[in-house]
Amino acid sequence: MSTPGFHVPTVDLSAWVEEGDEAAKQAAAQAFDEAARTVGFVQVVGHGVPEAVLTDFAAALDGFFGQPLEAKKQLRTPPEVNRGYSPPKTESLSLSLGVAPSNRMHDFFEAFNVGVAVSDFPGLDLPVEDYPENVWPEVPGFREAVSAYFDEASRVAVTLTALFEAALGLPEGYVDAFTDHSVDVLRMNNYALDPGEVVLDGELTGMGAHTDYGIVTVLWADQVAGLQVLGHDGAWNDVLPADGALLVNLGDLMARWTNDAWRSTVHRVKPPIVDGTIRRRRSAAYFHDGNIDALISTLPTCVGAGSPYEPITVGEHLRAKLAGSRAGVANTAAEREAARVLASGSPG
Repeated sequence: MSTPGFHVPTVDLSAWVEEGDEAAKQAAAQAFDEAARTVGFVQVVGHGVPEAVLTDFAAALDGFFGQPLEAKKQLRTPPEVNRGYSPPKTESLSLSLGVAPSNRMHDFFEAFNVGVAVSDFPGLDLPVEDYPENVWPEVPGFREAVSAYFDEASRVAVTLTALFEAALGLPEGYVDAFTDHSVDVLRMNNYALDPGEVVLDGELTGMGAHTDYGIVTVLWADQVAGLQVLGHDGAWNDVLPADGALLVNLGDLMARWTNDAWRSTVHRVKPPIVDGTIRRRRSAAYFHDGNIDALISTLPTCVGAGSPYEPITVGEHLRAKLAGSRAGVANTAAEREAARVLASGSPG
């Protein structure tokens, strides 16, 4: 379903990736600013990620998720460790907004997470609970292919933050102090389960309605229906990536930074069921969330007449969100985002 006239704008990043002329860079920044203020989801092309990297990455996902469930469960980590494998129906993304009953862990996607670790920042005294070391499956080529895509997605995210500076009237390099040891995580998702494994428990939820947590998310996804975005009019809209495009959306910390000029976008996954079978769908979200010790308060160019947001550290914010989605502890500090979900009439 989609609201008539709804579409996700496309922004060409090539001027920023290839250090193009200033006019082209400013045009891209203005186009992103308009999209962020009106839709909140953006297609980006000209991102420079090689096709071979994407092909190998997709094959790596197939290799891991194609293993027996018991083999994948060997890489499961405790809820407080945002790494490794998450089996189906062990998370509830809506609890990160506090809009679902506590302990209703029924999102049926499975996921595998990797991210930055303490060992990536020698010389910095970082908390290991926020920068845990990765666990890797013994799937041939998996680590190499995932690491190659991780590096490319990181580059795109950093490029986007430079564009954000231009779009928001900030000095060049302003964001660096907030992101030079950013808590970045790549979450690889699989929505296709074998027939007979899914038990319909109320309304089937692939991934519950939620906002992303940090600054910006770079999303690779199959061209398969399922992803839905909550528009400013309160209606859910289907979103498919265009050929060769990556999807970009903004997280709660960006909303706080911009005083809601760029709102975090509520989205969910409702994969189609055909003859009782869930269609295959894969995605991978790269979360660029900022330094764990960075204090996020409204940007000087966005304060206006004032801001409803109190300053908060990245760590405080992320821990409350993750306690909801991964540990079943409803987040009570996301009233503004939760209100948008509840107004849609469909909190799951």
